Amino acid sequence: MTERVILLNPGPVTLSDRVRAALTEGDWCHREPEYAALTRANNAALAQVYPDMAADFDAVTLTGSGTSAVEAMLASFAPDDRDTLVLTNGVYGERMAAMLRAHGKPHRVIERDWQAPLDADELQTELNANSNISCVATVHHETTTGRLNDLHTIGAMCKSHGRQLLLDAVSSFGAEQIDAAAWNLAAVAATANKCLHGVPGLSFVLARKKLWNITPPDRGSVYLDLHAYHRGQYADGFSPFTQAVQVAFALREALAELDEAGGWQARGDLYRARAQRIHATLDELGIGTLLPPTAYSSVLWTYQLPEGDTYARVHGALKDAGFVIYAGQGALSPQVFRIAHMGDIRDDDLDRLCSALRNVFGAAR
Repeated sequence: MTERVILLNPGPVTLSDRVRAALTEGDWCHREPEYAALTRANNAALAQVYPDMAADFDAVTLTGSGTSAVEAMLASFAPDDRDTLVLTNGVYGERMAAMLRAHGKPHRVIERDWQAPLDADELQTELNANSNISCVATVHHETTTGRLNDLHTIGAMCKSHGRQLLLDAVSSFGAEQIDAAAWNLAAVAATANKCLHGVPGLSFVLARKKLWNITPPDRGSVYLDLHAYHRGQYADGFSPFTQAVQVAFALREALAELDEAGGWQARGDLYRARAQRIHATLDELGIGTLLPPTAYSSVLWTYQLPEGDTYARVHGALKDAGFVIYAGQGALSPQVFRIAHMGDIRDDDLDRLCSALRNVFGAAR
């Protein structure tokens, strides 16, 4: 029997048998009442992933990657007449700033080195000095490095200054804590195919119900106008554009699996246990982390390539053994590799992975 290929990239993930089987459930028209009911059920389940958010937030789903959800959130909720302050320390924070530029929305940026934490002191200074800042936009888990940004501090500042938070939680939603009340969270964007263990093709935005009730200004986008999705999905269950029907079947099962497994807290604990085992193996082999271990999320860690080694060699050898890792980005790409801990990874898969790591890096020394 051929051993499974295990994806250790930051989404898509290795699917469970249950989620994969859901893709074959049937062929449905997205304009039929049964699909409308599925959309409503998925939206309700998404709002329940963090139970404290359920009463105050509505979720909408759209066909697209997590990036489409982030851009839709910014296009729909970042104001046209006041600044959005973007905090960046990686590719995905910088992408939020690029989205605001593309939509012609006024914004300011506090930019940090990719290996540095967000600058809370500079945020405090900006919020004290600039009354034109309406909201703060940032990334929860910056997958560029694996850093879990300190949203407890950032969010507390947003709340104390009365600024709303627009959060990219694409690679943290479903595994890391999101404290909507303490962080003054206005909206959060995420996707089906990362910590929720669904299939690529559906993403979603949760926003406070009062935001959905505000009449939006002239639309800066047609496809990414979230108010149109909300009107349709909360009126008759239909979306303004064709949804990924079979992906919605898979999302339903993935959300059910998450709930049955103990919710986001249990999933985060599972990821941390996987991370610690992988890290212990690599540490024995002399493979260091890019960031201090305490800086990482549960979802993904970044490791330094040994001097003289290459990502192509390491990736190829691990792929031959049945594991797909991920390259670094930008200037980090020659120096690092990334390992994510999401998906249907079983104990015997971890056994095989640790053995493969010893073979790959032991042979290189």
